[in-house]
Amino acid sequence: MAPSTYKRIVLNSRPVADIEPDTFRTEVAPFSQLKAGEGQVVVQCTYLSLDPAMRGYIRDVRSYLPPVKIGEVMRAAGLGVVVQAGPGSKFKVGDYVSGAWGMQEYAVAKDKHLEKLEVPAGVEPLDYLSVLGSSGLTAYFGLKDIGQLKAGEKLVVSGAAGSVGTIACQLGKAAGAKVYAIAGGPEKCRWLEREIGVEKALDYKSPTFFADVKKHVGYLDVYFDNVGGDILDFMLTRLNKDARIVLCGAISQYNAVKPTGLKAYMNLISQRATLRGFIVMDYEHRYPEALEALRKGLASGSIKRKFHIVEGGIEQAPKALPMLFSGGNTGKLVVKVSNEPSVRAKL
Repeated sequence: MAPSTYKRIVLNSRPVADIEPDTFRTEVAPFSQLKAGEGQVVVQCTYLSLDPAMRGYIRDVRSYLPPVKIGEVMRAAGLGVVVQAGPGSKFKVGDYVSGAWGMQEYAVAKDKHLEKLEVPAGVEPLDYLSVLGSSGLTAYFGLKDIGQLKAGEKLVVSGAAGSVGTIACQLGKAAGAKVYAIAGGPEKCRWLEREIGVEKALDYKSPTFFADVKKHVGYLDVYFDNVGGDILDFMLTRLNKDARIVLCGAISQYNAVKPTGLKAYMNLISQRATLRGFIVMDYEHRYPEALEALRKGLASGSIKRKFHIVEGGIEQAPKALPMLFSGGNTGKLVVKVSNEPSVRAKL
């Protein structure tokens, strides 16, 4: 039975630094306003993905996507189930889908903006928010195209216990590289060594961190950077000749009023190194290539995944989002929005 209302999370204000309690607000809207038109469906959201890029979405600055406007539903990717199919839709009631309908319990979405989930052996639906979603695609193209990683090289991954970092570490191992991970705290470092199998995990919170990098890594060939700031600046002093820095993210700076600049950049010249940013959306035409490789990794067990699931419904999404910037999660951070409705088709 359809509900009488549904909840959605909208942007209430733009924070200058950290996300504040009043950055978002919850709205309650009548369910009756959700009608699937031609080539559209109504989706019930089951899980939402929380990602560091969301901090950028609420800045009113020029970027690769327009900023979320005040009063708009907060941008987010999710998993859900079709509960109403409009005329001419390629989907049917009960289909499990993924899409970027934002932080809301129910949404009207166009067919072209959704993907029907295929769940072969070794794959689970949540993988489409992680290994088979933007995290896995980002790690794949970052290492393959930007990092151009080769067997036998030294790869260092920062933010290694996060969603992208965890996958980058494992793809690096599969490519035959020696993989070193950077994470915050002994527990995350132990997990990266014992479960993911990196050569050495380095705790950036340790007072001996910089000395530990020199001791265990020495000089690196590829640095997959998710954090920016002082760690990136230090890594610029640890470059082998022709090193490649994959500029994926800068999570340490996303809440900064004035981000920290680089001082050691002249090492890029002396070591003939490259530092290059990228956006995974630019590789959309090659997603099938990456997804085939990532599915094989899941099926063989060479790619492991870890989910940090926040229970409690849609209103937990804005409360859980700051965890990404405090290091409060290990693995992919998702919010369970609802149980799967009884209309869901068998996968």
